Amino acid sequence: MNEKRSAFFSVFIIAAVILSFTAADLVQEDRLYSEAENRVLASRPKLTVESLFSGDFTKEYETYVTDQFVGRDKWILVKTYTDLALQKKEVGGVYLGAQGYLIEQHLPENYTAQQVEEKLQLLEKFVEKWDARVMLVPTADNILEEKMPAHAPRVDEKALLSQVENRIGAHSCIDVYSVLMEHADQEIYYHTDHHWTSLGAYYGYLAWAEAQGFQPAFSPEDMETVAEGFRGTLYAKAKLSPRTDTIHYFPRTMEHIRKVTYDLKKTSDTCYEWSHLDTRNKYAFFLDDNHALVEIDTGSQEGGTLFVVKDSYANCLVPLLAAHYEKIYVMDLRYFNGRLFTFMESCLPEEGEMDVLLLYNCIHFLEEFKYVQ
Repeated sequence: MNEKRSAFFSVFIIAAVILSFTAADLVQEDRLYSEAENRVLASRPKLTVESLFSGDFTKEYETYVTDQFVGRDKWILVKTYTDLALQKKEVGGVYLGAQGYLIEQHLPENYTAQQVEEKLQLLEKFVEKWDARVMLVPTADNILEEKMPAHAPRVDEKALLSQVENRIGAHSCIDVYSVLMEHADQEIYYHTDHHWTSLGAYYGYLAWAEAQGFQPAFSPEDMETVAEGFRGTLYAKAKLSPRTDTIHYFPRTMEHIRKVTYDLKKTSDTCYEWSHLDTRNKYAFFLDDNHALVEIDTGSQEGGTLFVVKDSYANCLVPLLAAHYEKIYVMDLRYFNGRLFTFMESCLPEEGEMDVLLLYNCIHFLEEFKYVQ
């Protein structure tokens, strides 16, 4: 009898916990956006006969429940400390690196040879059409090797960059890998975020300027602190870091900006949005976070037009480019639904010449680069 009562009590407790969370989920309103993770959360999927039998509804509902789970952030923290107690070196897709670095995990098996080939074919067509320069930035796991856990798997981005150079030619490639390796002992990546820092982007700017034949208009001494206590996307995943980050920028870049237009609507006289510094997503300070299209007018007498196709790594670098052009277009294909080539042709100045730069980190290139002719 005691065993039966004990079993019944255990079942009762488990059922009560499940019902409590279910009730809480029903009462709690769905969140549209996670400021901590800097992303849109999954919404409740619509149930249809087609989605039910195809299995899409089940997958989408699982994602929805994971994103909208009651107390999600607290449960992530509990899991983190559990993993640490088990002496794990990876938490939620984040490596726990040396000196307080959180480094995003990229497993080689997630990127197939076919996927690489598809992106290379798209890139070849893009470069051939626009004589574009390509800057693929290595992620922190490839540059900060000494800070990585021993034997931690990662995508060999140096090999990927060699493939890219073989396909589009060395002239079209901007070698930022080498310059970042030279400065790997400096803070060129954030401790708690997946982006490179303004200093890392500055070294990328130097590589770009050399390839374009421009004299650099800035130096590291021009950098100033704009925010402290930054905890980025990787902290949101792991909920653990003994460090916080400092965000720097180049205030002299504002001297070269006359007007900035976001998505053909919002306008500003700067590439920076100060209000984001009061939020968790402080990196959104650069270019007001992500937009489908940003137009920058500088009023430069030197003239020239630049079209940038990019991911968020470009956001802190683009202001440095404004010193060299009269007009800059910045396109993020994740938010653009039109025909890219047609739009780019409409941006050509009267003289018919326009510089084109494609700037992604290596992983985002494999995951996100696309275009419609």
